[in-house]
Amino acid sequence: QVQLVESGGGLVQAGGSLSLSCTASGRTFGSLAMGWFRQAPGKEREFVAAIGWSASITYYRDSVKGRFTISRDNAKNTVYLQMNSLKPEDTAVYYCAADRGPRPALARGSYDYWGQGTQVTVSS
Repeated sequence: QVQLVESGGGLVQAGGSLSLSCTASGRTFGSLAMGWFRQAPGKEREFVAAIGWSASITYYRDSVKGRFTISRDNAKNTVYLQMNSLKPEDTAVYYCAADRGPRPALARGSYDYWGQGTQVTVSS
């Protein structure tokens, strides 16, 4: 079993930055691939970014490439999402997820554990 706790959400103006963190407990963090997803009101939960257990492989959705960076610190059991140049369309609840496979996945159904989510609101 893995418990995930996100932090770092908030309200920011367009063009600003936020950094999200997700700390895991309950299983060897270094064996997990990690992902970030988001869900805006009335929309499906969508993939944002993912990182493999060794951090050598990362994936991003096209709309955040060049603006968001996913990283991890296995010594701290934490995965991060640095979000720069934020846009109003980035507004959503952001969820951290863990996948027991070593390679990061883009599909929501590949993930085994989920955090409770943190709200990110970008004002225009």
